[in-house]
Amino acid sequence: MTIEVAYERRGAGEPLVLIHGIGHHWRAWEPVLDLLAEAHDVIAIDLPGFGRSPVPADGMPADMAQTVAAVAQWFDEQGLHRPHVAGNSLGGAIALELAAAGLVASATAIAPAGFWKRWQVRYALTVLTALRWGTLLPQPMVRANMRPARTRALAFAMLMSHPGRIDAERAVADALALRTGAGFGPVAKVAGRGYEFRGEPSVPVTVAWGDRDRILLPRQAGIARDRLPQARHVTLPGCGHVPMSDDPALLAEVILATTARRT
Repeated sequence: MTIEVAYERRGAGEPLVLIHGIGHHWRAWEPVLDLLAEAHDVIAIDLPGFGRSPVPADGMPADMAQTVAAVAQWFDEQGLHRPHVAGNSLGGAIALELAAAGLVASATAIAPAGFWKRWQVRYALTVLTALRWGTLLPQPMVRANMRPARTRALAFAMLMSHPGRIDAERAVADALALRTGAGFGPVAKVAGRGYEFRGEPSVPVTVAWGDRDRILLPRQAGIARDRLPQARHVTLPGCGHVPMSDDPALLAEVILATTARRT
């Protein structure tokens, strides 16, 4: 069965696939797209069940293994042989799993899921679910709330350390993506069952964590260091859970340093 995936594509060079987190969409990467496109054929995707990508005909993947298989199948359908990947949160975990399976040339995992304790999983899902509830107001009210800079900053304060850097149009788009993401519930259930990353990638890997992450707390970076001693570990100063918006230049530099490495 063909996997239907919406995406934004820019640039030329070795392919680099960007994978967003739960409840987000390809536009999470918009602040860094053009910077990365200077060196790569950049493909920012909407995961199945998020953004403009529909839920697969046979339903959402039941676990991480099925999610990775679906992404790998899409790679094959698009003729992407071992692209570089970068992912944030859920997307970071997917990037690492693809690296452990030998399906990519390199992986940059930004605050990846799977390095948490049980209470930290519950905490993260509680916060994200509450943020989603806040988008369930009538759409005109959502749009009105995102117009003033002050309410926009409040709405995104848990995700970004500099929420004022997101403009009103992008804020509305992100809020509606969180609201309409049919994959949110099924993916949250998979995470709630205690997913952990335990793979051993043999390709270049960077794990990057914002030191102001309020969703997947920075202390989880220590668990990642223990489990992935061969990886490059980077702290993103002044960044929250979505550092693409907090410091695009720094994050692009981190990703490009990873794609430039060779095993």
